Amino acid sequence: MNNDNKLINKLVSRAKLYLFLIALLLIKICITDNNLIVPAVIFYIAIVLYTLWVNSKKKSEIESHIEEVAIGMNFAVRNYLNKSPIPLIVIETDGNVIFKSPRFIKEFSSLNDDIDINTYLESIIKEIKLEIENKDKKEIIKQITIENKVYKIFCEYSASRKRDKRRRKEYVLSLYFIDDTKYNELFDKYTNEKVCIGVAMIDNYEEIIQRLLPEEKLQVIATVEKAIYDWASSTGGVIVKSDRDLFIYIFEQKYLSEIEKNKVQILDLVKEIDSRTPITLSIAISNEGENYYERYKSAMAGLDIVLGRGGDQAIIRKDGKYKFYGGTTLEVEKRTKVKARIVAHTLEELIKDSDNVVIMGHKNGDIDSLGSSLGLYRIAKTLGKEAYVVSDIFGASLGKFVDTLKSADEYKNVIIDEKEALLKVKDNTLLIVVDTHKKSLVQVPELLNKTTKIVVIDHHRKSTDFIENVSLSLHEVYASSAAELVTEIIQYTDVDVKLTDIEIEALYGGIMVDTKNFTFKTGVRTFEVAAYLRKFGVDIIKVKKWFQSDLESYNLIADIVKNAEVIEGSIGISIYDKVDKDASVICAKAADELLTISDITASFVIGNTGDKICISGRSIGNINVQIILEKLGGGGHITLAGAQLEGVTIEEAKDELINRINEYFSETVE
Repeated sequence: MNNDNKLINKLVSRAKLYLFLIALLLIKICITDNNLIVPAVIFYIAIVLYTLWVNSKKKSEIESHIEEVAIGMNFAVRNYLNKSPIPLIVIETDGNVIFKSPRFIKEFSSLNDDIDINTYLESIIKEIKLEIENKDKKEIIKQITIENKVYKIFCEYSASRKRDKRRRKEYVLSLYFIDDTKYNELFDKYTNEKVCIGVAMIDNYEEIIQRLLPEEKLQVIATVEKAIYDWASSTGGVIVKSDRDLFIYIFEQKYLSEIEKNKVQILDLVKEIDSRTPITLSIAISNEGENYYERYKSAMAGLDIVLGRGGDQAIIRKDGKYKFYGGTTLEVEKRTKVKARIVAHTLEELIKDSDNVVIMGHKNGDIDSLGSSLGLYRIAKTLGKEAYVVSDIFGASLGKFVDTLKSADEYKNVIIDEKEALLKVKDNTLLIVVDTHKKSLVQVPELLNKTTKIVVIDHHRKSTDFIENVSLSLHEVYASSAAELVTEIIQYTDVDVKLTDIEIEALYGGIMVDTKNFTFKTGVRTFEVAAYLRKFGVDIIKVKKWFQSDLESYNLIADIVKNAEVIEGSIGISIYDKVDKDASVICAKAADELLTISDITASFVIGNTGDKICISGRSIGNINVQIILEKLGGGGHITLAGAQLEGVTIEEAKDELINRINEYFSETVE
């Protein structure tokens, strides 16, 4: 049709050109002979009239031809649409229906009386119009369920001449309804029959064997195993014992939602078996991987995370995410000194085979992080290697200790910042990460990519953001502190490591602070390590003075405690509303102080560091503050945890914290 219009315009243009040339010729003739003016005018009028008649006739013929072609085309298009096997409707976004194919009418004429296809169309049109305006897509695909059928809707659109009340564009939509029901049923069947693989481990098998009488051991273990087998069979799965305390669990994915709904109830069932000896399980389940072996590896990696979080938990790896269940039992110390000895010897070999050693703690380093770093520095120096500690040593919690550290000449070129650290790390550098295992929390994350030789020493509950592909890992959630682990390593090195006074005091300070003066998370090994440091003459009074609060800070903490509110009958929440770069330290001390009040079993204090909102959580063990703050991107232990939030106000952070506390209690009740 456009070509035909061009043809008509071309004819008109040519006629105008010819008339213009004839007019010029007649004017020239008339100038030569004035007597020819009248005949020339008559002749020109006659030519113009004739030209108009000819053009009109040709235009009429062309338009007649166009109409015949258009009628043929419309008939062909309508005939095609009428015979289309796919339900089709052409509709404007204001609801005006332009065309419905017979297949569309037939498809939706048999719906129940209480189902109106127009209601679905209104909803679809609203969504599509919004998507067109926001994303300007040429083709839009939607999925909708009508009665018992699932339809995939393909939409093509063009702008309409109409405008809505707000003067916005309306559109003409061509909606093709493709019945996707059988495909979805087949896909669901494939997904549901996909094999999930899990692993389950009895956390405290050794303790059970040691504590029970000989005649009770077999009975209790058999009861535990029966509970595990019964649980597996109730979920349509099969479980195979691969070791005395390890089970492999295989089941179809359609049972996974039921397992999640019941909060992996086997965790609670085994605890009820013997009241004298609390029995706990660690479970990891995965549906990710191209084959069974990859899913098994994924499940084993998940089990490693659960064990790194203290056990008594289940982790489900699905759709690229981890989901945790359980974790309400306090960690029970069950480390053996054999592991510390093996790690110490392996670490020595790694140090000897490296060009130099760089030791890095977590951001906003504390005395545990820095004290552990200094202990590892001394091991490296004893083995004759250059060693450096990456640390930002400024902060309220380290103020007095830093003054002491700066007075020692040896450490002037040892404590380095981020820029220096990036220059020190080479291909054969040994990077030791201490007091954290999270990639996002290390002092300088870029260092993780500059060397392949990485050692991780940490005592926090393992998160999903852990550092991968490490050469050596000592991750003991049962330890009180990183300083405790490092001190044990020092005891078992083959070389005689002679710690300086400040290193001894820093290690002792790390243990003292993380245990809140040997109150929380202290096991037999904690006191053994403290006795080892005490034997070297640690000045306990000096260490205590490092962390004494001044009168101003003490009054500030007292005000925070005074303004606390109690929710759920036993959880204290308070706000430190002053913008303070050392807010995290103040909040931690205030949370500790809140916990000394009777009937308070957990405490949370929220502060503002200027660029982030920090939350410190403490508990006497009845409430798992780690699970609560983990929901906010934080972590820690059952009794001690923290989190940092960005882009929110203190009040918003408080509301979010209360929501997570409510979630925690609802999940616990369920």
